[in-house]
Amino acid sequence: MRQRFGVVMAAVLGAILVGMSVPPVAAADPMYPDPDPDPFYLAPADLDAKEPGDVVRTRRIDTWMYPNSDGWQVAFRSTNSLGNPILGVTTVLLPRGVENPPLVSYQAIINSLGTKCAPSRSLFNMELQESPGMMLGLERGWAVSVPDHLGPTGAYGAAKLGGMITLDSVRAVQHVAELGLEESPVALAGYSGGGMASAWAAALAPTYAPELDLAAVVAGGIPADLEQMADGLGLEPHPGFGLAFAAAIGLEREYQERLPISDQLNETGMWLRDWTGNECRRFLLFHGAFRSAAEVAVSTSLLGSPEVRQILRENSLRHFDGVPTAPVYLWQGTLDGLTPFDSVEEVAGRYCAEGAPLTFVPYEIAEHMTTAVVGFPDAYEYIDARFRGEPAPTSC
Repeated sequence: MRQRFGVVMAAVLGAILVGMSVPPVAAADPMYPDPDPDPFYLAPADLDAKEPGDVVRTRRIDTWMYPNSDGWQVAFRSTNSLGNPILGVTTVLLPRGVENPPLVSYQAIINSLGTKCAPSRSLFNMELQESPGMMLGLERGWAVSVPDHLGPTGAYGAAKLGGMITLDSVRAVQHVAELGLEESPVALAGYSGGGMASAWAAALAPTYAPELDLAAVVAGGIPADLEQMADGLGLEPHPGFGLAFAAAIGLEREYQERLPISDQLNETGMWLRDWTGNECRRFLLFHGAFRSAAEVAVSTSLLGSPEVRQILRENSLRHFDGVPTAPVYLWQGTLDGLTPFDSVEEVAGRYCAEGAPLTFVPYEIAEHMTTAVVGFPDAYEYIDARFRGEPAPTSC
């Protein structure tokens, strides 16, 4: 079963376009996840008085799953897609016995809607499939920070949001004196949904966080054009529809006034929304398997409104004018049917034309996650070379 972010986004964005041209059956508010009961995740009343990246609180944590490491969690002020302040959280793993380690912000693949599914929880509850990969960075002597880049409402699918939270998490980690990372070189890394957050962070950094000196950004399997993925979708039942539906709900959470998905759901759709709105990847897949947009929406029209198209473009790297100034390493499967190659190739071409220090590596591989396995070793070597101070190569 193809469960990954690319196919999910392709399916969901078609679902987003469903029924937008017909009257809703009834007005319905978005369904937000239950807040985490731990007061560590509670936004303070004065959050809007803080600057993006300001630290709200910190705590030590038990890193029993990650030998020879010490752990911290950092809550900080960030910004959502509407420009409003939100509370962000990141989890930091420090390698024992290493003084002044370099810092890698690793953006995980978060195919979920519930607060219990965010990395600050799923790194320790067996939900995050990438958890063992954290040891790869720790064994190299890197500090690893893993932000909850979907934000406090689990806004699955909101790509620009992930970039801003990622940058603010780096700011916050460097502000915590106890971590000793104030002067550490910084790299960003991620694949698929995590690659999307990392690539957005790289493109946003020159304007959103110009003070950050990023040594490297590595990102692969990037869903770079959500509109293109929506246009390529059919309406047949799909094994990954549970994640597709979840991303529609996540985007509604982020753009509730502009994207009233719940207004377009029929009785089955409202049941599925309420049943899955606090859950993680496996639950979403099981209960959504082989459903379709026609089963959950009041119409099967694919005539998308201009507002929907605009939201898709606002979250598509292909249509964002920003160009990274940090050294960037991108890799993508040329035959990947989940995250189209041509959109990433176009982004890479524009970066080269603008003089960005880019290495772009295509792989003639069709299966989405195989490209991750093949590409990460060279991507991590790219980071290591930048940490050693070697000049960034370019494929432009």
